[in-house]
This record gives sequence, structure tokens and C-alpha cells, in this order.
Amino acid sequence: MPLPNSDKIRELNDRFRKNHDQSVPGKIVFTSGLLSLIKENDKSVEDVVLQVGNFDEFTEDNDPHKEHDFGAFEFCGAKIFWKFDYYDPDIMHGSSDASDITKTFRMLTVFLVSEY
Repeated sequence: MPLPNSDKIRELNDRFRKNHDQSVPGKIVFTSGLLSLIKENDKSVEDVVLQVGNFDEFTEDNDPHKEHDFGAFEFCGAKIFWKFDYYDPDIMHGSSDASDITKTFRMLTVFLVSEY
């Protein structure tokens, strides 16, 4: 069931994730295990970013609040998760309102399921 402001959070998450919209404050981070997999397979982080941006298999199970804040896919034979976390603009505390672009810095973490 969507929560209040889910539509706005989804819009901002998709703008950042799909379009790399620079007006949405945030950063994409990769775990060391995923970076090793990328290097071992002669791929680039852009290959992974593209898959994160193209992900559209949202269901009630993986997106119950309809915020497009989590996904999973296969990459080089490994299961990959990605997820958003929301911080205040100084990245010191959690955001007080993930739907407010002035109060939120999005951290999109991409990692191997085995690193979870």
C-alpha cells in the first residue's frame, strides 16, 4: 500500500536512477565485491548503472510502498541488489522527508546479494 508522498518519492527515485538527473541530490555507490566482479568480467560500472536504470520489474512483493526504492537483477552470473537510503543534505542523519528534494540526499547502493 502506498504511503503519503509515495508518488513524489517514486518520481524522484526514478529521475535519479533512470535519468541521472543532477537536480536530484544523490550518489551511487558500489560495494567492493561488486567492483571486483565488474573488473573480473571486463565490464564497467556503467554496465551496472544501465541495468539499475532499466529495472522495471516492480511488484507488490519488492515495492510494497510503490516508491521504486529497491530492485534485483542478474549480472555476470551473480544476483545483484540495489536500494535507496535517504539522508539529510549533510549525510549525517536520516532524511526527515524523502519526498522533499531540499531535505534529502539519496544514496543508491548497488551490491552483490552475498554481501547483504
